[in-house]
Amino acid sequence: MPELAQDLIGCAGIVQRGDPDRFRAAMAAPVSARPVLFPIYAFNVEVSRAPWMTQEPLIAQMRLQWWRDALDEIVQGGRVRRHEVVTPLAAVLDADGAALLDELIKARHWDIARDPFDDEAHLTDYLEKTSGNLMLAAARALGRADPAVVMDAGYAAGLANWLRAIPALENAGRVPLLDGRPEGVRALAENGLRRLRAARAGRAGVTVAARPALLAAWQAGHLLRRAAAHPELVAAGGLEPSPIRSSLTLLARSMSGRW
Repeated sequence: MPELAQDLIGCAGIVQRGDPDRFRAAMAAPVSARPVLFPIYAFNVEVSRAPWMTQEPLIAQMRLQWWRDALDEIVQGGRVRRHEVVTPLAAVLDADGAALLDELIKARHWDIARDPFDDEAHLTDYLEKTSGNLMLAAARALGRADPAVVMDAGYAAGLANWLRAIPALENAGRVPLLDGRPEGVRALAENGLRRLRAARAGRAGVTVAARPALLAAWQAGHLLRRAAAHPELVAAGGLEPSPIRSSLTLLARSMSGRW
């Protein structure tokens, strides 16, 4: 089996184990999109878990720096280190895409510390740089897409996943919400829904080729509506959709292209 094909299988395995929702979204995408999506999503798995693999901030920073150095090699366009994820990633990213992912890594430094977000703008920036930049890098690697549309969808997807993770983040000693009261959670979810509606209103700005990248937002609408209607479920970890509903929603989104 050619080396690149082995790497892609390895990337798919990383995503399947570390980010099952994006794995399902990638598997629902056309086969031609998967060699683009899997390396980008595998990169995200590796970067997102780096701050959580050690209690030593310096070691976590070194791990993130390793990925920044790898992206810089892609930006420079020269020799890129041999690595199961980096090698196929270099085959699908241009310099601008690598720069987007570098901003994602810089935002992930928040995960190393235990400080709360400074303000609402800080939380928004974190979600846009992590979930939004990831979705935009994937969309750009597949085809043409309006960055504003993708960023709105990426923010909504990131916020939905963030709200799902609140209990785990709090158990890990983080302060994930600026206002954990029901009214604060409701306002946050409603803002996510507003941006998701704006993204869907701008669907024409995303080409057919780029649409598979936005399938990662397939659960965002349901989760955010549930959080807005029942904000007390966020702290209780009760946002999870039923497996049947989740599967049917993904099937409908993938078949219609109306992420």
